[in-house]
Amino acid sequence: MKKIWLIGVGGLVVVGALAVGVVMQGGLGLGSLAAANTDKEGKSGKDGKDGKKPPVPLVFNTSEVVAPSLTRLPRVVEFSGPLIAPNTAVVRAKAPGTLLTLSVVEGDRVRAGQRIGEIDLAELDSRSAERAANVASARAALELAQRTHRSNERLAAQSFISAHALENSRAQLASAGAGVQAAQAALATSQVGVREAALIAPIAGIVAKRHVLPGEKVAPEQALLTLVDLARLELVAGIASHEVALLTVGMPVQLRIEGQPQADVGTLTRIAPAAEPGSRSIAITVGIANKPEKLRAGQYALGQVTLSDSAERLTLPLAALGQTAGQDLVWLIERGVLARRVVTLGRRDEATARVEVLTGVQPDSQVLAMRFDNLREGHKASVAALGAAKALPVAAAAAASAPVSPK
Repeated sequence: MKKIWLIGVGGLVVVGALAVGVVMQGGLGLGSLAAANTDKEGKSGKDGKDGKKPPVPLVFNTSEVVAPSLTRLPRVVEFSGPLIAPNTAVVRAKAPGTLLTLSVVEGDRVRAGQRIGEIDLAELDSRSAERAANVASARAALELAQRTHRSNERLAAQSFISAHALENSRAQLASAGAGVQAAQAALATSQVGVREAALIAPIAGIVAKRHVLPGEKVAPEQALLTLVDLARLELVAGIASHEVALLTVGMPVQLRIEGQPQADVGTLTRIAPAAEPGSRSIAITVGIANKPEKLRAGQYALGQVTLSDSAERLTLPLAALGQTAGQDLVWLIERGVLARRVVTLGRRDEATARVEVLTGVQPDSQVLAMRFDNLREGHKASVAALGAAKALPVAAAAAASAPVSPK
């Protein structure tokens, strides 16, 4: 029985040792595996004074190291906002009354000068008739004053009336003439009101909204219809005050409009002379030709103005950058060891995935072209010569393409 118990304990120890070996092998990183393979195959590592083997030097492939290059980075000014139709008209009632008809609905196309409805103008017509009668009365009074004055002139010539009586007759004639003019002016005002009260489309366009229905009572200046001309649209947006000096009227603008698979091109037409008091942004206007009327007012648009770069800048790929504690950094190979450098960035170009580096690297620096995990500052590193295929596994040992976690 004792022998069986000892055999069982020995089996458990063997199984536990095998499990520990498997766990340790599964827990090793790529770099540790590469280092173990290097010791096993080449016996290159030598025990240090403390009995531990020194870390295996990292060898990076030439495609994993990049040198900063001088590049021109175009600057892009972006802005966004909804499209608006500058040629928009609101048809309003010019006189009180009942809306008898409205012959158009939303989406209907109308011509300039087209009659689109009718308002009951009984009150306005009655007023016009009254003023027409006043004109006739004033003319009759004028004719009477003219006959009286001519008669008084003959009597004055024969000295039958005094000069003062003749002067009074002349004044009455002038007053009658003024009365005719006043009555005619009042009648013309009524006639203008009747003409303006007619519901006529002021522009050619599309009915965007009906605000009333036939049968409703309308008041003067009440909105009845909204007409929109989509032949030309505008994008009105705000930009930062420090960017307005980069723009000039007439610049082409690339537009990405929601719902449209292809980009459109507009023209910068206006720049506001002053900044908005609250936001300190400056309004700009981009004109967009819309002859096929494929765009609609209210669609959201993103505008971009690309400005060419006048100077070459020292740049790196965006993939080479890491960040820790809010600071941008890169990893360099300097004098055979890894070095971490905090960099100051400038202009960025998303199209080419490059960024300007103002400080932290030199034109001849060897920069790791991508982010690696478990890098240690001061670790020995080098760049493999062209054709050195055996260096790839060692470089891959450090390249577990993950965010930088410097120690």
